[in-house]
Amino acid sequence: MRFSLWTSTEPAWPDLLARARAAEAAGLDGVWVADHFMPNDEHRAAPMLECFSVLAGLAAAVPRVRLGSLVAGNTYRHPAVLANAAATIDQMCGGRFVLGLGAGWQQNEHDAYGIELGSVTERIDRFAEACQVVTALRDQPRSTFEGQHYRLVDAPMEPKPTGRLPLLIGSSGPKRMAALVARWADEWNTWGTPELFAEKGAHVTRALHEAGRDPATLTRSTQAL
Repeated sequence: MRFSLWTSTEPAWPDLLARARAAEAAGLDGVWVADHFMPNDEHRAAPMLECFSVLAGLAAAVPRVRLGSLVAGNTYRHPAVLANAAATIDQMCGGRFVLGLGAGWQQNEHDAYGIELGSVTERIDRFAEACQVVTALRDQPRSTFEGQHYRLVDAPMEPKPTGRLPLLIGSSGPKRMAALVARWADEWNTWGTPELFAEKGAHVTRALHEAGRDPATLTRSTQAL
């Protein structure tokens, strides 16, 4: 079992950097950063730094731990733009970056910035395509993709990541999202108590078996709240 630090971006940059360096000095495995622009309340008062800018700074300033988004909201950025940002950060940190991605959920951010959230079904449809876009750009020299939401035409992503650039999927759903984890994810993260984590994990394990994939090939994690 490995332990990591997970942080919001509410602290000022010097404090965030101090947290990450303390985690590294303590021997933790990684530093994970939430992807939000405002608190999930009616006041929207607390300032928040942008997730991937923070991760780029940590890539240069914190030399040992794994770094990742936990998790990026798919609705906020085109997945090809996100994949290029992730590959760049992976170059900066020497192959330690993990791209954590989820379907998106926080209503007040979408309302404030005029970003379409959509129904759960629409979000999962977009997310399924985003996983294909990200992994195609990561794994292929050139990528062409024609979906309902995203389109690539002989698209490069150079330079490639230095490391594997694992795709971590953050999800809770027992059916469609579990199937997407089984199909695309190198790692999986979900919220919950130990009991709920076990319950959600059983759905993912079932989806892995249905996909013909060894459950041992999926790294799993949760937050201790």
